[in-house]
Amino acid sequence: MRRNTMLIAIVIVAALFGLLFGFDQGVISGALPFIKQTFTISTFMEGVITSAVPLGAVAGTILAMVTTDRYGRKPMLILGAMIFLVGSLISALAFNQYVLTLARLIIGVGIGASAMTAPMFLAEVAPARIRGTIVSAFQLMITIGILVSYMSDAAFGGSGDWRWMIGVGVFPSLIALVGILLSPETPRWLTLNSNADKARDIIAHLQPESSPADIDRIITEIKESAGDVGADPAWSTFLKKSILPATSFAMLAFVLQQLSGINAIIYYAPEIFKNAGFSGTTTELLATVGIGVINVALTIVAMYLVESIGRRKLLITGFIGTSASMALVTIATMLDIAATPYLALIGIFTFIAFFAVSLGPLPWLYMSELFPLRLRPRGMALASVANWFFNFVVALLFPVALGSIGIVGTFAIFTGFCVIGIVYAIAAAPETKGVTLEEIEHRTMGI
Repeated sequence: MRRNTMLIAIVIVAALFGLLFGFDQGVISGALPFIKQTFTISTFMEGVITSAVPLGAVAGTILAMVTTDRYGRKPMLILGAMIFLVGSLISALAFNQYVLTLARLIIGVGIGASAMTAPMFLAEVAPARIRGTIVSAFQLMITIGILVSYMSDAAFGGSGDWRWMIGVGVFPSLIALVGILLSPETPRWLTLNSNADKARDIIAHLQPESSPADIDRIITEIKESAGDVGADPAWSTFLKKSILPATSFAMLAFVLQQLSGINAIIYYAPEIFKNAGFSGTTTELLATVGIGVINVALTIVAMYLVESIGRRKLLITGFIGTSASMALVTIATMLDIAATPYLALIGIFTFIAFFAVSLGPLPWLYMSELFPLRLRPRGMALASVANWFFNFVVALLFPVALGSIGIVGTFAIFTGFCVIGIVYAIAAAPETKGVTLEEIEHRTMGI
């Protein structure tokens, strides 16, 4: 166990950025009812405040895209932690809805930058045999962050102190900042920036079972896979016949993830439970905590399944399960009977279980695996922008949809997109289990 201490520590630190992501994503669900009591806001403004984080994340993704290759993965994560810290403080101290929206935009920049960089960082330090598990740790920490945010909401729900609900995020931001300052840069980035000797030392610590010959082979493969790293690849490269399948799949996996309805549930869980027939703020918050617990538990299961049964089968299974779950919520709320709240609760909990074991971690994992090294920052940026843009759309429009077509129509739309996900996963999902990043370039891309 001692020999893996460095790898374990680095994984925990990088995955902490997932916790920050999850916390700021989930905390608004419990805080929003009390924010509405402090500030007079419309339904549309409610959506604006909620969707400010994913909108800011688009800018953060672009920032990471243009800096991670030039300055490294580690500096980008340091900046992300600092942005989280500042944004959380401003949010907790906001004196009107506009300052709160600005603060959440700032937090979004940090989320977008680190959500693109952290999976890349994890994929580039992980041995191939456990890369899926390690990158999935990022998604696990997202779910833990969501659970922590729901528990913060429940803890301060009695007093209605939404400032403390949000302010709790300052503490993990500080831990992540200190941790990443003490972490090394990734061996792949070091190798491509004329520091192969330092990269060898880091690989030797991260993979102590590797012989000097094994380490030399890894360094050689990194150099060969990089191709021409002297200039950024043209955007048209992603439309080439060899790269387009990876580009389209990485983006559409996130689009379908968002259109499954996950962030409508994460952002607006108490409101959904209220519309489904539950009454009382405490009951709604406790049901929300149940979502968080299931999310964490099944993401842990996903970390095993992603390496045992593989990515492709897991993605197909996930879309089948989420389709059935969303259909149950739709039918239950359509019936409007005494059992409606409980059937809807079962449907939502089941949806979260299937999402956590499949749709949650797999797009992040695929995004970090599929692109060749020289295309990875821009390729991951394309996928991330698709993710955050549709996250923004769902967060902004969900309150409006709920008010106009109701919970039945809204969840029927989510069900339809989950069904589309089944078809698309069967047609396009690749399998990358147990294959090195360099081998993926040759086997999956044909380059």
